[in-house]
Amino acid sequence: MHLNGRCICPSDPQFVEEKGIRAEDLVIGALESAFQECDEVIGRELEASGQVGGCTALVAVSLQGKLYVANAGDSRAILVRRDEIRPLSFEFTPETERQRIQQLAFVYPELLAGEFTRLEFPRRLKGDDLGQKVLFRDHHMSGWSYKRVEKSDLKYPLIHGQGRQARLLGTLAVSRGLGDHQLRVLDTNIQLKPFLLSVPQVTVLDVGQLELQEDDVVVMATDGLWDVLSNEQVAWLVRSFLPGNQEDPHRFLKLAQMLIHSTQGKEDSPTEEGQVSYDDVSVFVIPLHSQGQESSGH
Repeated sequence: MHLNGRCICPSDPQFVEEKGIRAEDLVIGALESAFQECDEVIGRELEASGQVGGCTALVAVSLQGKLYVANAGDSRAILVRRDEIRPLSFEFTPETERQRIQQLAFVYPELLAGEFTRLEFPRRLKGDDLGQKVLFRDHHMSGWSYKRVEKSDLKYPLIHGQGRQARLLGTLAVSRGLGDHQLRVLDTNIQLKPFLLSVPQVTVLDVGQLELQEDDVVVMATDGLWDVLSNEQVAWLVRSFLPGNQEDPHRFLKLAQMLIHSTQGKEDSPTEEGQVSYDDVSVFVIPLHSQGQESSGH
């Protein structure tokens, strides 16, 4: 059925039935198309203005008892309930998308302009490593193997670093997002945009199937928060703050402000001593209880 109750595709209902197309598939497709179109608009506007720039994107849409979370980049959304922490997004970094990025460099080696190696090694190789056996991974490998180091292996790696320190072409910490059409590797003409996707991953949360409590929330935040706070630490802050502020009409706003405050290394912060976020920190706290009431007709 369509979102308005009519058939999804009245001209070809058999196709819809055979493919098992559901109403939520239309929402997912709309979000995927919106991200792509937004990226194209940003590209045209940046070109017209002569500016450069890009961003990650994390979107939540509440529709007919379901919450759709679309993510392209390294922002994150989690569901926090009294007895549950559920990730609602997957972070796209050079490390998490290593094989896709290496595959692209394998098919189109000209994208590296002879300046980078697509292979992954445990460390940056040096001249002394020539002829030595080292571990490596290529686009077709989830495991590791050995190879003898050749001169071409001494080039700067396509993906370098570990965890949140991983960088694509020594430049970007994300592998999906919007914009960055004109971004190039420093002092080269090598473009990063061919390696970047604007396609989001969409997670669907069936709110109508949850027995929601007043303190059940979705926390959406940029990587500045998650650089210093884990999912568990954020959930602890949520559970510590909300029950004692039931009568405050602005409690969700104040909770978001408190989460931002917790990234600044204050004495009352749950982060490890000395941990401070120097990145942008944007936080949204979305209460789900009202969504559940609407979906159940209350």
